[in-house]
Amino acid sequence: MSVKRPAAVIVLSAGEGTRMKSKLPKMLHEIAGRSMLGHVLEAARATDPEHTVVVLGHKRERIAQHLERVAPEALTAVQEEQNGTGHAVRMALEDLADKGLKLTGTVVLTCGDTPLLRGETLNGLIAEHEREGNAVTVLSARVPDPHGYGRIVRDDAGSFTEIVEHADATPEQLAIDEINSGMYAFDGSLLTEVVQRLSSDNAKGEEYITDVVSLLRGDGHRVGAWSTADRHEVQGVNNRVQLAEARRLLNERLLEQHMLAGVTIVDPATTWIDSEVSIGVDTVVLPDSRLYGTTRIGEDARIGPGADLRDTVVGDGAEVRETTADRAEIGPETTVGPYTYLRPGTRLAERAKAGAFVEVKNSNVGTGSKIPHLTYVGDADIGVGSNIGCSSVFVNYDGVDKSRSTIGDHVRIGSDNTIVAPVTVGDGAYSGAGTVVREDVPPGALAVSEGHRQRNVEGWTRRKRPGTASAEAAEEAERRRADSANE
Repeated sequence: MSVKRPAAVIVLSAGEGTRMKSKLPKMLHEIAGRSMLGHVLEAARATDPEHTVVVLGHKRERIAQHLERVAPEALTAVQEEQNGTGHAVRMALEDLADKGLKLTGTVVLTCGDTPLLRGETLNGLIAEHEREGNAVTVLSARVPDPHGYGRIVRDDAGSFTEIVEHADATPEQLAIDEINSGMYAFDGSLLTEVVQRLSSDNAKGEEYITDVVSLLRGDGHRVGAWSTADRHEVQGVNNRVQLAEARRLLNERLLEQHMLAGVTIVDPATTWIDSEVSIGVDTVVLPDSRLYGTTRIGEDARIGPGADLRDTVVGDGAEVRETTADRAEIGPETTVGPYTYLRPGTRLAERAKAGAFVEVKNSNVGTGSKIPHLTYVGDADIGVGSNIGCSSVFVNYDGVDKSRSTIGDHVRIGSDNTIVAPVTVGDGAYSGAGTVVREDVPPGALAVSEGHRQRNVEGWTRRKRPGTASAEAAEEAERRRADSANE
C-alpha cells in the first residue's frame, strides 16, 4: 500500500538536559557534523510531512536560531513550563490550531535527543500504523537491559495491550525486553481531542503522552506497537557518556555505508566521518583520518594517514596525507603533505603540489605548480607550472593591511626567498637563493638581492635557460608586452 505523507511530525525539545552539565542546550550538542536535533529533523524530513513542529522550552531562543539555519521550514511551539510529554504535545497542537492548521492525517511524535533515528524507521512506523488502521501505534524496541523503561505488554496472540511503567510492573512484566521508545504515530483528529482529557493527577503532577494510549484503547479504538529492527535508533542521549556512545555507533553506520558503496576504509577504528561527507568509489581512506562537515572527495583518491579535512573538496586521484585542511580545494591528481596546512580560501589546481611543512592560505596555485617544502604562501596567485623554492615566505601583512602577490607561469622562485606583497613576478622569471623580492620582476628576468637592493637581470631566462618552459613563457610575455606598447 502507498503511505500518505503525515500531517505533522512533532519533535519534543523542551527539556533542560541537566545531566549534560553544559551551558549548551542538550539538543544542540553535535554528533557527526549535525546537532542531535538536526539528526532527528533529517529523519523527520524523510517522511515528507505537511508540517514539522519543534516544541521548545529551555533556552528556546538559542534553539530557534539554530532551526533558522538547519530547518527553516520547521514551526515552533513553546512549552513555558515543562509539565510532561502530554502537555508538550498539547502545546504543539494548540499552536497549530492558532495558526489555522487542522490535523486530519497521521501525526508522528519523536524526541529531539535520539540522533540515531532513521527516516526509514519513521516511514515504517507510519506504514504499520496505516496498514493496521490504528488510532495510535507505539514505536518499540527490544533491548538487552530494559531497566527503567516502560514495558510493552502483549496478549497471548501477540497483540499490544498496554504500556506499563517500570515502577508499576509486576515481576513477570519486568522480564519483558520490549520497551516503549517514547515515539508514536497517532490519528491526528483523535489525538487533538484526547490530549484535552489528560490529567496531571499523578506523583509528578505532569501530563503523560502514554496516558493517550490507554484513553484511546478505553474508548474502543485500535492501538498497536511496531518494533524497530535496530534498538540503537531509539536510544536517547542524556549525558556526555551516552553522547560519545551515540557518536561511535553513528560513525560505524556511516563507515559501513561508505564501504558498501565502494570506498576502502583501512582502519574503521581510527577513522571518523561526518554525516554529510561524500566519497567517490575506489578512494582509499587510511588510518587516523577525520573527514568533517561537507567534505567532498572524488574517485580514486588516497586520503591519509593522518588527514584532517573540514569542508574541503578533493579531486579525483589526489593524494592527501598528514594534512589539515579547512575550506580548501584540492584539484585532481594533486599531492598534499605530509604535515601540510591548507587554510580557508586555498585552491590547488590539477596536478599541483603542496609538500612537507607547507602552509597555504587564501591563495590560488595553478596547474602543475609546486610548493615542495618549508614554505608559507598567503594571499597569492601562482600561475601554471611554477615552483616555489624551499623555505620561502610570502609576506602578505604589513601590520595594518594584507596585500596579494602574483607569480606568473613557469616561474622559478629560489630557496629562502621573501616575497613582499604587493608584488608581481612575471612569466618565466627566476629569482636567486635568498632574494628579497620587493619590486615587480619582469617576465624572463632573474631577480637577485645585492645588499639591501633588488636587481633584475633582464632577459636572463632566455639566455641561460633556452628551450625550457620558463623561457617560452617569458618570450610569449615579452611579445605580449611589445604588442601592447605598439598599439
